[in-house]
Amino acid sequence: MNLSNLYYYFIAINTLGFILVLLNPHSSARIKGGQKDLVPRIVCLLGGASGILIAILFFDRKTTKENIMTRVLVCCFLVIQVIVFLMVKGFRQEKITFAFWEFFKKSRALTLYLLTINIVTLIAFGLDKRNAKKGQQRIRITTLLGLSYAGGAIGGLIAMYALRHKTKKKYFTVGLPLMVIMQILVIFYIMNIGIIAV
Repeated sequence: MNLSNLYYYFIAINTLGFILVLLNPHSSARIKGGQKDLVPRIVCLLGGASGILIAILFFDRKTTKENIMTRVLVCCFLVIQVIVFLMVKGFRQEKITFAFWEFFKKSRALTLYLLTINIVTLIAFGLDKRNAKKGQQRIRITTLLGLSYAGGAIGGLIAMYALRHKTKKKYFTVGLPLMVIMQILVIFYIMNIGIIAV
């Protein structure tokens, strides 16, 4: 498949994703388990994440427990698809490197940020678990997922399994490992565009 065909494919799949969200906005809450989101999830996996996200942002902003898994997938796969697209288009260094350890030693600000956000995420999960046991006000699911998405997915995973908290919710058990993969790809891409020489 040449690049012009690839562009047409991405335009078509993202248009399809956009239309799928428009056809049935706000209906996830009416269908048990959000099963109507199955087709948008498949379209997302096939490259339509940006079309779905644009439609969600403009026409279906209400996040519910039934549609949150789709939103997690869309946000993660959008970043992954953009990175893959940029790599294929050649927006990277000639020589690909996998020297993560060297990269983290040289980019202290990023390392400090990742350590901090993971500790904050771990603490947030811990506080939510404690509040759940005591019957106090809980930390919102979107806050826990947001912290994880912003770089704290490893801290969220550690807390989830160490504290046995949120282990029955797919948007955490599937979402957090997907976020870890996404974050590794983001770091890999930053390493390979030469922002910080390794």
